[in-house]
Amino acid sequence: MNNMNEYLDIIQNNESLTEEQMMGAMTLMMEGNAQDAEIAAFLLGLAQRGETTEELTGAARIMREKAAGLQAPYGAVDCCGTGGDKKGTFNISTAVAIVAASLGVPMAKHGNRAASSKSGAADVLEALGVNLDMPIEAQEEALKTLHFAFLSANNHHSAMKYVAPIRKQLGTRTIFNLLGPLSNPAGTRRQLLGVYDQKWIMPMLETLKNLGAKKAWVVHGEDGLDEITTTGKTYIATLDEEGFIEEKILTPEDFGLEQNSIEQLIGGDAQTNANALRAVLEGQKCAYRNIVLANTAAVLNIHGDITDLKEAVQRAEESLDSGLAMQTLVDYITLSREHIK
Repeated sequence: MNNMNEYLDIIQNNESLTEEQMMGAMTLMMEGNAQDAEIAAFLLGLAQRGETTEELTGAARIMREKAAGLQAPYGAVDCCGTGGDKKGTFNISTAVAIVAASLGVPMAKHGNRAASSKSGAADVLEALGVNLDMPIEAQEEALKTLHFAFLSANNHHSAMKYVAPIRKQLGTRTIFNLLGPLSNPAGTRRQLLGVYDQKWIMPMLETLKNLGAKKAWVVHGEDGLDEITTTGKTYIATLDEEGFIEEKILTPEDFGLEQNSIEQLIGGDAQTNANALRAVLEGQKCAYRNIVLANTAAVLNIHGDITDLKEAVQRAEESLDSGLAMQTLVDYITLSREHIK
């Protein structure tokens, strides 16, 4: 198929696209060969029916193919969420990535500016002084020496320029809300991925498996967070290195942590969240610290360092209390600013 109308016909007939058909449609959109009205109708039709695992897989393959990629060390991990939980929490996965990196886990942190919240990963890192426009070679250097690099979606997914204005005009959820965490430019094969709705746990995990993931957790808190939560239960599906998928429920007690309230996790704008993140990295004990500890423990498990979650929490606590995590952030800010144009 070489035009969007043929793909639109499939959608309008309430039928699903194959992985190959989805790759064809995505290629047309990402190369500027589809009309705005066609893209809008296609995205809305998919969202109304609900995207399938095959469609997600095909779309993510093209997102990765069109991305400005980079080489990541063996065992690199990404931790990010779909966003869209509308909770306005502190920047949890960003802090988690820094703490995990301080413990030697190569963290290729994919992220963007805020869409539905006040502060996305890019916003809070910029407020902390990070130069978001590091060249790819510098990001690769940071991953090797500091075990951390922030991969800004704006810089790595330039082909999105044909779709971004339409997404903004639509003002509603589309497949691209799900594709962000599936499109890491470093091609990470280990991942902690949060979703805004429990119904996406299995489709997203199956998509990661299709894309070659070695080990992954897809999570959703019962409070609605696209993170492992410390306010109650977290619904989780895991993929192990043998390709086995398991569903489970974890609570704060499984991490050896006290339960907090969602109100204790609500953040603010980028500067407010940057100040809170810095305080946690400096060892402040609070609800924000607890949720960072829980998610860091999951990352350590996914990387393969520590399988016992309570032991992993203790390792993360040591990093925070010793200043190791804070030093990782300081070193990354310094390195990033050496590459200001």
